[in-house]
Amino acid sequence: MATIHGEVDTSVVPGTTHLVDLDGNLNTNHDERLKDIVLVPTPSADPEDPLNWSSRRKSLHMFCIFIYCTFVGIASAAIYSVLVPMTVDTGLSLADLNAGTGYMFLFFGWGCVIWQPLALKYGKRPVYLFSMVATLAIQMWSPYCKTSGQWFANKILQGFFGSPIESLCEISVADMYFAHERGKYMGLYALCLLGSNILAPIFSGFIYDGMGWRWVLYWPAIGCGFGFLVLFFLMEETNFNRHTVGIVEFVASSSSSAKESADQEKMAGIPEPSATAINTHNVYHEKSYWQKLSLLGKPQPNNLFTMIKRPFTFVSLPVIVYCGFSYGCTVMWALLSSATSSLILSSPPYNFKASIVGLFSVASLLGCLAGSMFSGFVGNWLVLKLARQNNGIVETENRLWLFLFAAIAYPFGFILWGVGAAHDIHYLGGEAMITVIVIRNTMGFAVTYA
Repeated sequence: MATIHGEVDTSVVPGTTHLVDLDGNLNTNHDERLKDIVLVPTPSADPEDPLNWSSRRKSLHMFCIFIYCTFVGIASAAIYSVLVPMTVDTGLSLADLNAGTGYMFLFFGWGCVIWQPLALKYGKRPVYLFSMVATLAIQMWSPYCKTSGQWFANKILQGFFGSPIESLCEISVADMYFAHERGKYMGLYALCLLGSNILAPIFSGFIYDGMGWRWVLYWPAIGCGFGFLVLFFLMEETNFNRHTVGIVEFVASSSSSAKESADQEKMAGIPEPSATAINTHNVYHEKSYWQKLSLLGKPQPNNLFTMIKRPFTFVSLPVIVYCGFSYGCTVMWALLSSATSSLILSSPPYNFKASIVGLFSVASLLGCLAGSMFSGFVGNWLVLKLARQNNGIVETENRLWLFLFAAIAYPFGFILWGVGAAHDIHYLGGEAMITVIVIRNTMGFAVTYA
């Protein structure tokens, strides 16, 4: 926690935050509605600080993020229910098509190493817009890939240019919302991100039945064009050079000590006013609409090379590796089921057409909806509850309790999918539960016995 003198208490573990002011003795900013909640980070006095934006202005930016996630996400997953028809028409093997999507998701991750530092240095708005345009162009190229090399190159570029969807949106949420608010909006972002990947096969199945598989790729390109227009005219830049990263306590000053008050604000990290000052009250000018549409603003004081190198240094932290591994398992299981659904459900004994194959994703969509709402809204409630029980202090690992159900349900759901497909069991799958229970109890016996 920072003090008025700008000093940081290094004895506090990073991520540990004094979120609830139980005794009411912290002389800093508090939530207007929940009076005992401390605003972390402390906002500046500038109305252009994204933390100070109106709820309408923040909601509009979140809408733009949802538009971006929806169309870039749909473009990445549209082909899953039409893989078999694509192999027939293009000559590409099912293995090549799946390998290409694998490369795409690999570069969805590695592309963040480049795009995230560029966005934090030069602006998130131009990165979002360029990502949308590049995804549009790549989708228009996809139907004309006739060799495995072309297909792999297409998917690698799609992953690289679409990678801001994986991490930059989370930073945008943190730019606008305080620590006690972020869970809800992160849940909505996750719902949009995962939901777009689930909705894509549903839509593409019906598109294929009515228009052919090439339009499964053309329609997401059209969507990206529409999304680009929405983002260009409505999305603002959220980069802001705020000197306060944690909690800043303000020391009260007498009315006769205007200079001392101004000095305290400066030492607390509050930016100096760019306009005039009247009676020690800073006067700021809000941006005009056209100023908000600027593509390149003043570069932020970040070291680009340091930011590119930083993700590799975090590999030494066990908590980061654990988060990456657990998140990777979730994505891996979801991708495996998506990548095999067309092959399994389009073949005997099921013989479903593409539109019906896509409808099998409805179950995933409902689960995604429930999980996102649970982790976001319940997560915020849980964090505040645990903080009040811990003298107002919140730890980053408090949210891990929400992961317990998924850690149990996800593996067994995937076993149900794999065992059912291997034995050609009816898609309603009642008999498969016996196999699942046998495997589950055998594993339980093995661990207990060992």
